[in-house]
Amino acid sequence: MDEDGAGAVAARLAPLLRALEMLSFIARHLHPPDLEDLLASVGAPDEGLREARVRQGEWPERLSPIGTALDAASDATLEAYAELRRTLGSSGDVRAAYRALRLATVALEALYPLAGVLPPVSSFFIDPALQSDETLQHRLLEAPARSDTGVLRFDADSGERGGFWVYVPEHYTPDRAWPLVMALHGGSGTGRTFLWSWLRDVRSRGAILVAPTSIGSTWALLGDDPDTDNLARILERVRASWTIDPARLLLTGMSDGGTFTYVSGLEAGSPFTHLAPVAAAFHPMLVQMADAGRVRGLPIHIVHGVLDWMFPIALARQAHAAFRRAGADVTYREVPDLSHTYPREMNATLLSWLETTPSPRR
Repeated sequence: MDEDGAGAVAARLAPLLRALEMLSFIARHLHPPDLEDLLASVGAPDEGLREARVRQGEWPERLSPIGTALDAASDATLEAYAELRRTLGSSGDVRAAYRALRLATVALEALYPLAGVLPPVSSFFIDPALQSDETLQHRLLEAPARSDTGVLRFDADSGERGGFWVYVPEHYTPDRAWPLVMALHGGSGTGRTFLWSWLRDVRSRGAILVAPTSIGSTWALLGDDPDTDNLARILERVRASWTIDPARLLLTGMSDGGTFTYVSGLEAGSPFTHLAPVAAAFHPMLVQMADAGRVRGLPIHIVHGVLDWMFPIALARQAHAAFRRAGADVTYREVPDLSHTYPREMNATLLSWLETTPSPRR
């Protein structure tokens, strides 16, 4: 890339990455009573991006592939901010705010292919705590192109529902066993959107990420359960394609995905070695109906926000006590400033816990 091209790309990237970081901040700190104050606190980071988008105009042909990705990411980011502000005009409907923030994942999906060619983008998709690690940066940027690494999509026969997304670190090699994180989205979500809650962290620390989409509009929390068998099929398909450590199989999820982590992960035949429900609902019957041998000694890491308005913190405290009585190896974390949103800062902690906490049956 010549000097003029590098300057044009840098002029767009700087405001784009800043605007995306602020969307991540909003997503993490979203709490319905404080939405207006939250948006006011971040100001208007999209203004610089909008100005850069207009100023650039048409990309020269030599930069067209990069420019197309940057335009798509920029447009989705700008629309996310516009939708968030419209949310304030609709009496602060929090559901509209969540929908607006999903546009950030559209931007991330458009941007990620540039991580292999633009160092600032690669750095953006690394945990901030590790962005100064030059060895890691080099390992990711210099990894040879492979068809079985990066972000991959696998639809079910019927389409996205029941399908899954995978992220395999670009420096993957089959000669070692890699930990696996299967991350379950919340109600009405998809694996396509929830993938980005975890990608930065597994990319930084070396784990394979699987983000399935429920067969129905959410996970099978009541009645017939086609999702558990589907998760098992997905896991076996992943195991057949990549080298997975059988002693480090984490099932985790947010909201309905966290609740289904309990429902499916407590079954006697579950292949998962570790469970980490986040912002999940809980009922004592989940423990009472679980196989006692499965629960005893099972590593469970419960994460819940004190400000959670959908599933009050009392449910998590109840779960903690119930699993301790049942003999599970329970780790419990309350996050004081967390509402009903995903605490991405906990991912590094969960990966460390997965690495250091053995399962008695594996």
